[in-house]
Amino acid sequence: MAPQTRRTTSFPRVIIDNDTDSEHSSSEEEEEEQVEEEEDVAVRNNGMEPEQSLDPKNKGKAPICISLKKVCKVCKKAGHEAGFKGATYIDCPMKPCFLCKMPGHTTMSCPHRIATEFGVIPASHKCSSNQLFYVFERQLGHTRSQVKPVRIIPDQVCCAVIRYHSRRVTTLEFHPTNNNILLSGDKKGQVGVWDFGKVYEKIVYGNIHSCIVNNMRFSPANDGTVYAASSDGTISCTDLETGISLSLLNLNPDGWQGPNSWRMLYGMDLNKERNAVLVADNFGYLYSVDIRSNTKTGEAILIHKRGSKVVGLHCNPVQPDLLLSCGNDHYARIWDMRRIEARSSLYELAHKRVVNSAYFSPLSGSKIVTTSQDNRLRVWDSIFGNLDSPSREIVHSHDFNRHLTPFRAEWDPKDPSESLVVIGRYISENYNGAALHPIDFIDISTGQLVAEVIDPNITTISPVNKLHPREDILVTGSSRSLFVWRPKESESVEPKDEGKIVVCGKDMKRGGGHGDESDNSDGDTFSSKKKNSKGKKSNLKSYKSINKKVKR
Repeated sequence: MAPQTRRTTSFPRVIIDNDTDSEHSSSEEEEEEQVEEEEDVAVRNNGMEPEQSLDPKNKGKAPICISLKKVCKVCKKAGHEAGFKGATYIDCPMKPCFLCKMPGHTTMSCPHRIATEFGVIPASHKCSSNQLFYVFERQLGHTRSQVKPVRIIPDQVCCAVIRYHSRRVTTLEFHPTNNNILLSGDKKGQVGVWDFGKVYEKIVYGNIHSCIVNNMRFSPANDGTVYAASSDGTISCTDLETGISLSLLNLNPDGWQGPNSWRMLYGMDLNKERNAVLVADNFGYLYSVDIRSNTKTGEAILIHKRGSKVVGLHCNPVQPDLLLSCGNDHYARIWDMRRIEARSSLYELAHKRVVNSAYFSPLSGSKIVTTSQDNRLRVWDSIFGNLDSPSREIVHSHDFNRHLTPFRAEWDPKDPSESLVVIGRYISENYNGAALHPIDFIDISTGQLVAEVIDPNITTISPVNKLHPREDILVTGSSRSLFVWRPKESESVEPKDEGKIVVCGKDMKRGGGHGDESDNSDGDTFSSKKKNSKGKKSNLKSYKSINKKVKR
């Protein structure tokens, strides 16, 4: 049998046009630039010389020219660069300051970056003539402390689970009665239960939801049951001991019918007086499910602009009939549950961009703090006063990219003065040569940065942070890992306990059987910071070496 030869086909000739005006970098940086920077592909119709192709079939075909010119990642124009270079953010000359969104200065010299309280008006102590405010002060004012207590900041990682989830962490929730139990949800729909007091007692249920777990709340009647809302359009009721889940509401009974009809559930909260689970979807509608009968009650109510996501719901802790919602239509709204219907909100709190979260204060319910995509924290000191404009705006870096869980400023539930919030920072800072993203504790009454906590082993961004309701503990969800922070017991640096760092493997998964996959599509890192990702891999290797010494 005669040997067969593969028939060759002719392809256009490819010309690589380097940018001679740009500065030459090292070989490692050149490899990164070739991967990260956009390639400007231009097809030239003229300029082919006859001797360029001897094949008559290629006659008349122009070569493809690939230009590797440096292109700005912000405005997509050539001639300059912008974005993150290590821990430094280089501003685009065509855009205003990335932090405060105002022209005239760069991000590195922004006065709000140097001092968070810059331009913030402190809380006023004037008495209000509003009658509701007077009644509120008579009934609940004595429960609030007028003197700010000494704040104990959890600033040291005491234990951690590395690569606990197979996708990035999206939500955290503490157990209402057991101080050491933490629940976590991720982008893939998994729900994790971790006893961080014993460190190694952990489990992940992967058969509850099929995609992002956006919110979780414990049942008021049974602390072993948790409700979760997911982007698969369902509300689940899960027994944490057995992992058995019951679907209370399914907005997509016919499955995937295209993005125009697929409903995702984002905002969620429990109304204990009405025994109802309140959820909101990506089309602006509010739903209610009776937790006694596990059935939907009433019809869906349009509470935000039709077709916009309602990303947050929060019932007032003192008066549960007051509901606070926020969404992608640039508004946060206050509703009265006793007469809620479309366009019947009590107040509309306007923002300049998408509102990531909105919460009543945890003790009195009289304050509101919101987190918006315009790098602003907005504070309203009293829901009984004038809500036309916020009491103050605090500039903070949380304008994130699409592959991150949204940043949310959350109250410290133990603070009697209701003035301390915690939130992760987006822009990295240089700490002894390492580009780290700190977690900020901010006094919202003055705008002052109370503390920033960092750990050299946490090189990824930490958008999900939650303070313990009873102990001085902070839990951080950074990429797929969980970190537990406690206050330092002494000024001397204590050696890290080898038994407190756990690297998860495939043997701890249940139900889903997903294994330990890499989250290439949304690993919470900047695409322009390859060196940090390499550092992250080295940190994980060190964790693994520590873990080998530990007897499970």
